[in-house]
Amino acid sequence: MSGPKDIHSYLAEFEDIPGTRVFTAARARQGYHLNQFAMSLMKAENRARWKADEAAYLEGWQLTPEQKAAVLARDYNALLDLGGNIYFLAKVFSTDGQSFLQAVSTMSGLSTEEYSAMMNAGGRSPDGVRSRKEGK
Repeated sequence: MSGPKDIHSYLAEFEDIPGTRVFTAARARQGYHLNQFAMSLMKAENRARWKADEAAYLEGWQLTPEQKAAVLARDYNALLDLGGNIYFLAKVFSTDGQSFLQAVSTMSGLSTEEYSAMMNAGGRSPDGVRSRKEGK
């Protein structure tokens, strides 16, 4: 009979899910300033400053160089890997005039129409790679 798993082993299992980023406490700490930046876009005056000069606006936030580059490139998958929370990042794509559907479809590699059709048909198939380490 095996004993209980330690918390680190348990949390490491979340990293084994292909195509999924679980927003853990570690990711929350990593992305704290990134998510605070995104939430700042809730205020109209901040959105105006952001739209006027994105790079200059980012200088006011303690983001890593990788986070800044990913924000400017609108690389939402990288932003999730760097601690971004999709609900906070929604402020960025909303400021760009994109819907949740439009932004998330870019993360999947599908067109908006293809992504919408997939989701209306029930979502991604459960068949395929379910574990990175096991390749199955």
